[in-house]
Amino acid sequence: MSSTLSPARPKFSAGRWVTEPSGEAAIRPTDLDQFPSKRPSLGKRTSHTLARFLITCCIGAAATLAWQAYGDAAREMIASSSPRLGWLAPQSAPVARAAPAAPSPDLEELKAISFGLAGVRQRVDQIAAQFAAGQEQMTRDITSKLQAAEHDILDKIAAAPPQPQPAAAPAHKPASPLSQAPPVR
Repeated sequence: MSSTLSPARPKFSAGRWVTEPSGEAAIRPTDLDQFPSKRPSLGKRTSHTLARFLITCCIGAAATLAWQAYGDAAREMIASSSPRLGWLAPQSAPVARAAPAAPSPDLEELKAISFGLAGVRQRVDQIAAQFAAGQEQMTRDITSKLQAAEHDILDKIAAAPPQPQPAAAPAHKPASPLSQAPPVR
Protein backbone atom coordinates (compact mmCIF):
# COMPACT_ATOMS: atom_id res chain seq x y z
CA MET A 1 0.00 0.00 0.00
CA SER A 2 1.28 3.40 -0.76
CA SER A 3 0.31 6.77 0.63
CA THR A 4 -0.22 9.87 -1.46
CA LEU A 5 -1.48 13.37 -0.74
CA SER A 6 -5.03 13.76 -1.96
CA PRO A 7 -5.46 16.91 -4.06
CA ALA A 8 -9.25 16.92 -3.67
CA ARG A 9 -9.10 17.53 0.08
CA PRO A 10 -9.94 20.92 1.60
CA LYS A 11 -7.21 23.36 2.68
CA PHE A 12 -7.18 22.40 6.38
CA SER A 13 -6.10 18.86 5.53
CA ALA A 14 -3.69 19.79 2.77
CA GLY A 15 -0.65 19.43 5.03
CA ARG A 16 -1.55 15.95 6.19
CA TRP A 17 -0.81 12.68 4.49
CA VAL A 18 -3.91 10.76 3.64
CA THR A 19 -3.75 7.11 2.80
CA GLU A 20 -5.61 5.98 -0.23
CA PRO A 21 -5.86 2.48 -1.57
CA SER A 22 -3.32 1.87 -4.22
CA GLY A 23 -3.96 0.08 -7.44
CA GLU A 24 -2.46 -3.13 -6.00
CA ALA A 25 -4.68 -6.16 -5.46
CA ALA A 26 -6.36 -6.45 -2.06
CA ILE A 27 -5.51 -9.34 0.26
CA ARG A 28 -8.09 -12.06 0.00
CA PRO A 29 -8.93 -14.70 2.65
CA THR A 30 -7.52 -17.39 0.41
CA ASP A 31 -4.15 -15.65 0.59
CA LEU A 32 -4.21 -15.96 4.40
CA ASP A 33 -4.44 -19.75 4.15
CA GLN A 34 -0.87 -19.82 2.94
CA PHE A 35 0.35 -18.77 6.40
CA PRO A 36 -0.45 -21.52 8.92
CA SER A 37 -1.47 -20.47 12.44
CA LYS A 38 0.97 -21.18 15.24
CA ARG A 39 -1.95 -21.80 17.63
CA PRO A 40 -2.83 -25.50 18.13
CA SER A 41 -6.25 -26.75 17.13
CA LEU A 42 -9.20 -26.86 19.51
CA GLY A 43 -8.98 -30.64 19.91
CA LYS A 44 -5.32 -30.48 20.84
CA ARG A 45 -5.92 -27.67 23.37
CA THR A 46 -8.80 -29.63 24.93
CA SER A 47 -6.72 -32.77 25.29
CA HIS A 48 -3.88 -30.78 26.91
CA THR A 49 -6.32 -29.21 29.38
CA LEU A 50 -7.80 -32.60 30.24
CA ALA A 51 -4.34 -34.08 30.76
CA ARG A 52 -3.38 -31.22 33.11
CA PHE A 53 -6.59 -31.70 35.10
CA LEU A 54 -6.03 -35.46 35.46
CA ILE A 55 -2.41 -34.97 36.56
CA THR A 56 -3.55 -32.44 39.20
CA CYS A 57 -6.21 -34.85 40.51
CA CYS A 58 -3.67 -37.69 40.73
CA ILE A 59 -1.20 -35.52 42.64
CA GLY A 60 -3.95 -34.50 45.07
CA ALA A 61 -5.02 -38.11 45.64
CA ALA A 62 -1.40 -39.20 46.22
CA ALA A 63 -0.85 -36.36 48.69
CA THR A 64 -4.01 -37.31 50.59
CA LEU A 65 -3.01 -40.96 50.82
CA ALA A 66 0.53 -40.04 51.93
CA TRP A 67 -0.83 -37.69 54.60
CA GLN A 68 -3.12 -40.42 55.95
CA ALA A 69 -0.30 -42.94 56.06
CA TYR A 70 2.56 -40.76 57.32
CA GLY A 71 0.79 -37.70 58.76
CA ASP A 72 1.42 -38.44 62.44
CA ALA A 73 5.06 -39.32 61.84
CA ALA A 74 5.57 -36.15 59.82
CA ARG A 75 3.89 -34.05 62.50
CA GLU A 76 6.05 -35.61 65.19
CA MET A 77 9.24 -34.92 63.18
CA ILE A 78 8.24 -31.29 62.64
CA ALA A 79 7.26 -30.81 66.30
CA SER A 80 10.53 -32.31 67.56
CA SER A 81 12.62 -30.10 65.26
CA SER A 82 11.55 -26.88 66.97
CA PRO A 83 9.98 -26.19 70.38
CA ARG A 84 7.86 -23.43 68.85
CA LEU A 85 6.17 -26.01 66.61
CA GLY A 86 5.23 -28.31 69.49
CA TRP A 87 1.53 -27.65 68.86
CA LEU A 88 1.86 -29.70 65.65
CA ALA A 89 2.58 -32.88 67.63
CA PRO A 90 -0.03 -35.61 67.12
CA GLN A 91 -2.89 -35.44 69.60
CA SER A 92 -3.13 -39.20 70.14
CA ALA A 93 -0.19 -40.88 71.80
CA PRO A 94 1.59 -43.58 69.76
CA VAL A 95 1.04 -47.20 70.79
CA ALA A 96 4.67 -47.59 71.99
CA ARG A 97 4.24 -44.83 74.59
CA ALA A 98 0.72 -45.68 75.73
CA ALA A 99 -0.18 -44.29 79.14
CA PRO A 100 -1.46 -46.72 81.75
CA ALA A 101 -5.20 -47.16 81.61
CA ALA A 102 -7.23 -45.08 84.06
CA PRO A 103 -8.40 -47.07 87.06
CA SER A 104 -12.03 -48.12 86.89
CA PRO A 105 -14.42 -46.08 89.03
CA ASP A 106 -15.21 -47.38 92.44
CA LEU A 107 -18.39 -49.36 92.92
CA GLU A 108 -19.31 -47.05 95.81
CA GLU A 109 -19.01 -44.01 93.56
CA LEU A 110 -21.32 -45.62 91.02
CA LYS A 111 -23.89 -46.36 93.73
CA ALA A 112 -23.70 -42.78 95.00
CA ILE A 113 -24.19 -41.43 91.48
CA SER A 114 -27.17 -43.73 90.85
CA PHE A 115 -28.81 -42.65 94.16
CA GLY A 116 -28.23 -39.02 93.22
CA LEU A 117 -29.84 -39.58 89.83
CA ALA A 118 -32.81 -41.31 91.46
CA GLY A 119 -33.29 -38.31 93.78
CA VAL A 120 -33.13 -35.92 90.84
CA ARG A 121 -35.68 -38.05 88.95
CA GLN A 122 -38.08 -37.98 91.94
CA ARG A 123 -37.75 -34.21 92.27
CA VAL A 124 -38.47 -33.72 88.55
CA ASP A 125 -41.57 -35.93 88.88
CA GLN A 126 -42.77 -33.82 91.86
CA ILE A 127 -42.28 -30.60 89.92
CA ALA A 128 -44.18 -32.05 86.94
CA ALA A 129 -47.09 -33.07 89.22
CA GLN A 130 -47.19 -29.59 90.80
CA PHE A 131 -47.17 -28.02 87.36
CA ALA A 132 -50.06 -30.22 86.20
CA ALA A 133 -52.06 -29.41 89.35
CA GLY A 134 -51.44 -25.70 88.80
CA GLN A 135 -52.67 -25.97 85.21
CA GLU A 136 -55.85 -27.76 86.32
CA GLN A 137 -56.51 -25.08 88.94
CA MET A 138 -56.06 -22.32 86.36
CA THR A 139 -58.44 -24.12 84.00
CA ARG A 140 -61.09 -24.34 86.74
CA ASP A 141 -60.65 -20.66 87.65
CA ILE A 142 -60.98 -19.53 84.03
CA THR A 143 -64.04 -21.73 83.50
CA SER A 144 -65.78 -20.37 86.61
CA LYS A 145 -65.00 -16.77 85.60
CA LEU A 146 -66.37 -17.36 82.09
CA GLN A 147 -69.57 -18.89 83.52
CA ALA A 148 -69.99 -15.95 85.91
CA ALA A 149 -69.51 -13.47 83.05
CA GLU A 150 -72.05 -15.37 80.94
CA HIS A 151 -74.63 -15.27 83.78
CA ASP A 152 -74.05 -11.52 84.25
CA ILE A 153 -74.60 -10.87 80.55
CA LEU A 154 -77.78 -12.97 80.50
CA ASP A 155 -79.08 -11.17 83.64
CA LYS A 156 -78.44 -7.76 82.04
CA ILE A 157 -80.25 -8.81 78.87
CA ALA A 158 -83.24 -10.10 80.85
CA ALA A 159 -83.38 -6.99 83.09
CA ALA A 160 -83.19 -4.51 80.21
CA PRO A 161 -86.39 -2.36 79.86
CA PRO A 162 -88.56 -3.32 76.93
CA GLN A 163 -88.01 -1.11 73.96
CA PRO A 164 -91.04 0.81 72.63
CA GLN A 165 -92.73 -0.82 69.67
CA PRO A 166 -93.11 1.26 66.52
CA ALA A 167 -96.54 2.69 65.83
CA ALA A 168 -98.98 0.21 64.42
CA ALA A 169 -99.00 0.25 60.68
CA PRO A 170 -102.33 0.57 58.89
CA ALA A 171 -103.83 -2.74 58.00
CA HIS A 172 -104.10 -1.95 54.31
CA LYS A 173 -102.18 0.70 52.40
CA PRO A 174 -103.59 2.03 49.18
CA ALA A 175 -101.47 0.80 46.32
CA SER A 176 -99.63 3.41 44.34
CA PRO A 177 -100.15 3.51 40.58
CA LEU A 178 -96.47 2.72 39.99
CA SER A 179 -96.55 -0.48 41.96
CA GLN A 180 -99.51 -1.80 39.92
CA ALA A 181 -97.78 -1.27 36.58
CA PRO A 182 -96.20 -4.32 34.97
CA PRO A 183 -92.41 -4.50 35.19
CA VAL A 184 -90.48 -2.91 32.35
CA ARG A 185 -88.20 -5.14 30.45
